[in-house]
Amino acid sequence: MGRRKDIAIELGAEDGRPVFLALAASITSEIERGRLKPGDPLPGTRALARSLKLNRNTVDAAYHELTMQGWLAAEPSRGTFVAHDLPDFGPAQTRRGIASKASPAAATARRPMLRLSDGAPDARLLPAAEFARAFRNALAGPSFLTACAHGDPRGSPMLREALAAHLKEERGLTAAPDDILVARGSQMALFLAASAVLSSGQAIAVETPGYPLAWAAFRAAGARVVGVPVDGGGLDIDALQRLAEREKGLKAVYLTPHHQYPTTVTLGAARRLRLLDLARRFGLAIIEDDYDHEYRFDGRPVLPMAARAAADHRIVYVGSLSKLLAPGIRVGYAVAERGLLQRMADRREAIDRQGDLPLENAIAGLILDGTLRRHGRKARRVYQARRDHLAGLLNERFGDVASFALPAGGLAIWLQLDGGVSAETWAARAEGLGLAILPGIRFALDATRPPEAFRLGFASLSEAEHVRAVDLMARAGPAQE
Repeated sequence: MGRRKDIAIELGAEDGRPVFLALAASITSEIERGRLKPGDPLPGTRALARSLKLNRNTVDAAYHELTMQGWLAAEPSRGTFVAHDLPDFGPAQTRRGIASKASPAAATARRPMLRLSDGAPDARLLPAAEFARAFRNALAGPSFLTACAHGDPRGSPMLREALAAHLKEERGLTAAPDDILVARGSQMALFLAASAVLSSGQAIAVETPGYPLAWAAFRAAGARVVGVPVDGGGLDIDALQRLAEREKGLKAVYLTPHHQYPTTVTLGAARRLRLLDLARRFGLAIIEDDYDHEYRFDGRPVLPMAARAAADHRIVYVGSLSKLLAPGIRVGYAVAERGLLQRMADRREAIDRQGDLPLENAIAGLILDGTLRRHGRKARRVYQARRDHLAGLLNERFGDVASFALPAGGLAIWLQLDGGVSAETWAARAEGLGLAILPGIRFALDATRPPEAFRLGFASLSEAEHVRAVDLMARAGPAQE
């Protein structure tokens, strides 16, 4: 066995990330710098915890996170190693030499950026101590070894049972554990749903502007993606009906009715009822993506369409726990009738035999002991304050060239620009100043007619970071032309 490596780790005073994520980032940095090479052994968790003056559970959580991501490999009775299939990044000076030959554009792309995301949560709010404790309990649970040896492609029975109770109480969804499939994020759930409801070459209607990663999942499943416009009330049901009447291969519709992605509008009751009737008449399956249901700031959350649908509607309801915890914690789920869910499970087993049982059971524990609910309440208060803060800054700085409706929920603002202002040009200038913002063309199915708008995520940045971001945005804006 090779010599254990010393890991240089610096957790800066301003680093607000959970400690286990900071440790994981330090280890990946060591790998990318070439100081840890493929196959190199890492220190034992006890030894590393002692040397860094950390709790051993923190080191366990960091190692597990990196093992899930493929950076590390755990070998029974031997220890934890840098994954053998990683490339050898070489010594630091070699990497600097390569970087010096890169194009200026590539160098700019690698510079640290301040990001107004598309609506990501703030990983710094993750209840790290509770998560680590839940993870430890999951690893020590009496059924863990049996579950790992005989995994269910639908996911952890413990998590599916916890989700069934959670969805009934919080979203009015009556679903048994056998009606739920746990996936590695909502992206996998969308791919599996499309694979189960569509045959190759059949069409699925999607919102435009809309969610490009969903379109990618549907195309990967062999579907044709056809756009339906969105207006101030959400999906245009009249346009969908016209499409259904002329497109005989249309078999499904995908939408984000609670907080439409990217515009944030909520689909009203009248349109929901019309959509359900239209789906029944034309035999359309509905894939309902409720990606951020927990974040409703004004009024009560609107119940999912799946909660009100009749038994003869084919609806796949997709949700995510990543928005509650952190983007890197990849846990999503789907709810559907059992025949459809079984087809999804069969396809999941072909590409990913089972999920991450320790992670899924840990999250089940967080649901059952109330931690997830308490964290959700805290996050809502923080994010509502951040929404209002960014909204104030945008009104103050850009009221003469842009407008927006304050979103009732979700984690982003859809900022629409006045005529003659190019969002794409503005975003390119901002990137040159160190700010990443997403122009409307990123969400357009037809790139020749992109919406001149920005989707500005407010949740992942503090109020001080908002001020810096808006200052950079102002410097890059149309007044500079």
